[in-house]
Amino acid sequence: MPVTATGARLPRVGDPRTRQRLVTLLSLALLAVFAVRLVTIQGVESSAMAAAALENRLATTTTEPLRADITDRNGVVLATSAERYHVFVNQQKLQEWKRVDGQAVVAEGPLDAARILAPILGTSEAELSADLVGDQPFQYLAKYVTPETWDLIADEGIYGIDREPVSERIYPNGSIAGNIVGFVGGKEDHQGVNWGLAGIEASFEDELLGEPGSLTYERGVGGTVIPTGVLEEEPAVPGSTVELTIDRDIQYYAQERLAEALRVTGAPRGIVTVQEVETGEMLALADSGTVDPNDPGATDASSRGSRAVEDVFEPGSTAKVITVAAALEEGLATPTSRYVAPYQYTTDNNQTFKDSHDYGDQKLTLAGILVNSSNTGTIQAGERLTEAQRYEYLSKFGFGTPTGVGLPSESGGILHPWENWDGRTEWAVLYGQGVSVTALQTSQVFQTVANGGVRVQPSVVKGLRDADGTFVERERSEPTRVISEETADQLMLMLEDVTEEGTGSLAQIDGYRVAGKTGTAQAVGPSGKLDSIVASFVGIAPADDPRIVVSVTLFDPKSSIWGGEVAAPVFSDVTTFALQALRVPPSGPAEELYPTTWE
Repeated sequence: MPVTATGARLPRVGDPRTRQRLVTLLSLALLAVFAVRLVTIQGVESSAMAAAALENRLATTTTEPLRADITDRNGVVLATSAERYHVFVNQQKLQEWKRVDGQAVVAEGPLDAARILAPILGTSEAELSADLVGDQPFQYLAKYVTPETWDLIADEGIYGIDREPVSERIYPNGSIAGNIVGFVGGKEDHQGVNWGLAGIEASFEDELLGEPGSLTYERGVGGTVIPTGVLEEEPAVPGSTVELTIDRDIQYYAQERLAEALRVTGAPRGIVTVQEVETGEMLALADSGTVDPNDPGATDASSRGSRAVEDVFEPGSTAKVITVAAALEEGLATPTSRYVAPYQYTTDNNQTFKDSHDYGDQKLTLAGILVNSSNTGTIQAGERLTEAQRYEYLSKFGFGTPTGVGLPSESGGILHPWENWDGRTEWAVLYGQGVSVTALQTSQVFQTVANGGVRVQPSVVKGLRDADGTFVERERSEPTRVISEETADQLMLMLEDVTEEGTGSLAQIDGYRVAGKTGTAQAVGPSGKLDSIVASFVGIAPADDPRIVVSVTLFDPKSSIWGGEVAAPVFSDVTTFALQALRVPPSGPAEELYPTTWE
């Protein structure tokens, strides 16, 4: 046995006692490490690990607010949103589903689920089975299911069947004001959120949509919600209701009467507008073939907007009001100024113009020119206006600029700078040719005259009402004086004579004095050229206390091309209905009108 220098014996390698001591020391060291780690985990890292575990169990979903309503001026709902559900299945989970009655299995799997759910969803077992059978974790079964239907499904307690909340846009009045309200669609995501694609739905998208919220919850195995777990909700902020200026009843009647006019006259399309004089608010913007927002695909894309603000045409004789207004305002004429209006008239630059009929030389006053709608007389009345003045008055009355009524895709019409006019256009603009406008711009001319010479920006939106009931009126530009009150009053009497003795006699209304103007002009047809006829009548009632302006525009009527024959009767009917709906009292005694001829 080996010994040390002192004679002590060295332990032998492989001695059992030595190995035991080493094992004991190593074990103690490991236990110490584990103890320190355990203390660290429990005392230092436990909260961090718990937080990390919770983070893995948390899920956040976006909650969309219901899109706000669109109503008419009286609160009648034109567009609203309803709670709905998209029902889906996890086919993997459904394979595990069983319904037990005591010890007996009475239903199980996708085929029995189809038998139970088919009557509730209103479909066949075969069709539903095709969606239930499989190994997919997600498959839609039905969309836009009502809460009542979902409750019936949920009561069955079928494992693997679930739903996601969505909203459905509903238009209770169908096509009434569909061209104004517009429609949604196009960007539907998993939450069922739709976006405005036309009309007010598009132009007031942000206001209607509101702000989305969020829901954070704790989930367990399989993604199921832990009822006692974390639940944090940031509520969605509802959008604001858009209150229109439109009167649903007047809008409906205007659409119906327009449809009848198209049947009677053979015109393929037309427009009727009804506007309040003092406020400029639109009570109706009726188009032929108006889109039903519940089914926009059934209407051609070109007809889904509002023709009243999109379609342009030459105003024709209705624009003669501007020429007469300018001559009066500039002191170049009076209502009784005398003219000789021949059938054919040649200007200083050798441009020849004709009247619609050959009446020979007519001795007309300025009022008579308007009453008889004489082209050659109008040119003479306006020939002392400079080209700059002609342009100025057309522009001041609103031609060439969108009105800002509140609808998308509004056209400003066409009014070229006077410096660009050729030798014929400088005269043609005096009686409504060489310039293009919308039906609403034409209505604006008469609103200005009826309002004592003050033009007010038209609007289809009164304002916004938030979820708390606070109403904010829509901002509009300041009213603009275009002509003096004296000039406006003179024009009103002259326009009243149009319906009493002139081309607009069919626009008369029992019990009410009416002022207005007939028109026959041209518009761009399908060929892209000015080969389409526009027959129109724009009028004001009551003439002695103006409340509304009504315009009727018919494109390519077959029975007659004259506005006084095809458009004036429509004006009479629509205006009568509107006056009654607004409870406007009858007119007072008639005033003495200006002479229209002279000897």
